[in-house]
Amino acid sequence: MRTLLTLAWWTLMTPITALLTLPVALLTGNSSFLYRASMWVVRVGIKLSGVRVQIIGRDRLDPARTYIFMSNHVSNLDPPLLIPLLPGRTSVLVKKELFRIPILGFAMRVAHLVPVDRRNRDAAIASVRAAADVIRSGLSMTIFPEGTRSLDGRLQPLKKGPFYLAIESGCPIVPVTLLGTYEILPKGKRLIAPEKAVAQIIFHPPISPQDFQDRDALIAAVRDSIASALPPQRR
Repeated sequence: MRTLLTLAWWTLMTPITALLTLPVALLTGNSSFLYRASMWVVRVGIKLSGVRVQIIGRDRLDPARTYIFMSNHVSNLDPPLLIPLLPGRTSVLVKKELFRIPILGFAMRVAHLVPVDRRNRDAAIASVRAAADVIRSGLSMTIFPEGTRSLDGRLQPLKKGPFYLAIESGCPIVPVTLLGTYEILPKGKRLIAPEKAVAQIIFHPPISPQDFQDRDALIAAVRDSIASALPPQRR
């Protein structure tokens, strides 16, 4: 019941919010109101779902700084849980197919979200450059560097593309560990498990790309940081 209520809320409110806030963004050239309204819709949906969230380590971050947040990914709940709780405003990499959805696609462009096509190498490189421009404009970036949700909850190898972005932009990476979302709504399931509806979001200390000699060392450091808060069997 809670799952259906949450989906109904998001389905109803997403186009309404876009229609109400897009004109303001277009007239003022500022999409902050669009972003805040969207995050409110997401937060209300999470409350309707009954999922409770415990936050650890966010106080170690400077809300005035720009970061690249990199998190493990095991559930469709991960983005709506994590993104509204980030300090400051963030952009995300989004499958390019979603930009074809009327109203939603236009709203995502206005909000400076970045389309990505993982099947096309040239397009993926262009996405990295576009994301670097977004970071330089003052927005943080949120990425799930495994590229897709884990089937069994274990941390998968991290894709190289997000680390090209970190090195090119020089932006510090904040590793994030999500716990509990696999139990609440694992890949392949459609209904939230209410008896397990407690999630943890753990923010680890920022990692500077400049502190590493090469990309592989940076990837290893970020992966180790994310894995450090996972149960041993999921590392």
